[in-house]
Amino acid sequence: MTTITVNGSAHEVAVDPTTPLLYWLRDALGLNGAKYGCGLGQCGACTVVVEGEAVMSCVVPVVALDGKHVTTLEGLGTADAPGPLQRAFIDEQAAQCGFCIPGMIMRAEALLARRPDASDAEIRATLQTNLCRCGTHMRILKAVRRGADAMRAASPPAARPVRLGDAR
Repeated sequence: MTTITVNGSAHEVAVDPTTPLLYWLRDALGLNGAKYGCGLGQCGACTVVVEGEAVMSCVVPVVALDGKHVTTLEGLGTADAPGPLQRAFIDEQAAQCGFCIPGMIMRAEALLARRPDASDAEIRATLQTNLCRCGTHMRILKAVRRGADAMRAASPPAARPVRLGDAR
């Protein structure tokens, strides 16, 4: 039996092992943040984070995730207490139709976890995989930058080791 940890909770997967992660998240767990867009891993609407990496859940079979940790949009915050990146997307009014936004947020979340000081060029390069037809690209970029700032402010920088001769 396959076990997948989703948003901090372990789940036994009782479906055909070739079932795409997206279907299992939506049908078995009722987590509807990730959207079905193309079913081919080309649009990014279904993006979730697996072990720190953004993946398109429509093309990843559940069997490939045994023992892995998955974070979905719902794992970042709630409607009453959105996570920093979610709050930034709300504040920047980055969504028009909103269909692409969960995937954009999850791809940005994975980037910022690795590179909290990601440059605008890195953000653009990371998000280029996700398609948005509404044209809110500039608001999305502003939201990711705002979210990065909020995330850095919320977590203190790691202590820098002091070397001999550094103390003053």
